[in-house]
Amino acid sequence: MTILEREVTGAVAHLTMSAPDRLNALSDEMIAALHGALDEIAEDRNIRAVILSGAGKAFCAGHDLKQMTAGRQAEDGGRAYFKDLFDRCAAMMARVQSLPQPVIAQVHGIATAAGCQLVATCDLAVAAQGTRFGVNGVNIGLFCSTPMVALSRNITRKQAFEMLTTGDFIEADRAAALGLINRAVSHDTLADETLALATQIADKLAIAVTFGKEAFYTQMEMPVAQAYAYTGEVMVQNMLHRDTKEGIAAFIDKRPPDWSQ
Repeated sequence: MTILEREVTGAVAHLTMSAPDRLNALSDEMIAALHGALDEIAEDRNIRAVILSGAGKAFCAGHDLKQMTAGRQAEDGGRAYFKDLFDRCAAMMARVQSLPQPVIAQVHGIATAAGCQLVATCDLAVAAQGTRFGVNGVNIGLFCSTPMVALSRNITRKQAFEMLTTGDFIEADRAAALGLINRAVSHDTLADETLALATQIADKLAIAVTFGKEAFYTQMEMPVAQAYAYTGEVMVQNMLHRDTKEGIAAFIDKRPPDWSQ
C-alpha cells in the first residue's frame, strides 16, 4: 500500500495519508509524498479542488517522533537533520497555500502538533464532531513553534497561546467557533459533506478561483492601502479574462455561461 493514496472524482482530487499504524505522522516519506503530489496536481488543469484526509482512526498525529529520535544519533546531535526536517515540512505547508486549487482538510479522530498545523494550513477544513485538535508538544518539552505559525493565523492570539502553552485539546465544535475549521459535521456525513464543498468550489470558474486564492494570501501580509492597490490590479486581470467577460454577459442575459475551462 502506498503511503499516500490518490483518487479523482470529477474535478476533485482526494489525497489520503495512508500510514494508519503511525496515525499518519508527517514522516520524511509522508512529507515528500505530499509535496510531490501537490506539485503534480498544480499542473493538472482538470483538477479544481483537493481534499486531504487520513486513513484509519486519525487525521494526522504530527511529526514522526520515532524517526526524529533516530535523527538525534548524528554527530551533531541531530541539528542538521532537524533543520532539514522543519525546512522540508514548512515547504510542503507553503505548497498547500501556493497551490492554484483550494485544499480542504477532511478531519477525524485527532489532528495534533504538525497535524493541527496541516489543518490550519489548508484553505478550508471540515471535521467530524468529536475530532480533537491540539498543539501538544509542550507536554513533552517541545514547544510547537512551527505549528504556531499556521495556528496563530487562523484563530485569535490568546486562544492560540492558550493551546500552545497548556497542551490541551479542543474538540470540533470549539474549533469551528474559533475559526480553525469551517464546520463540524457528523462522522457519518463527513466524507459526503467535504466532497459537496469541494464540488461546489470545483464548479466555479477555475481561473477566478486561482486569481482569488493567490490574492487572498498575498494581501493578508500587506498594509490595508497596499492590499487595496494590489487586489485592484488582480481584479483588472480577472475582468480582462475571456471567461469572466462571458460569465458577466451570461448573468446579464440570464443564461448559463459558456466557459472555455
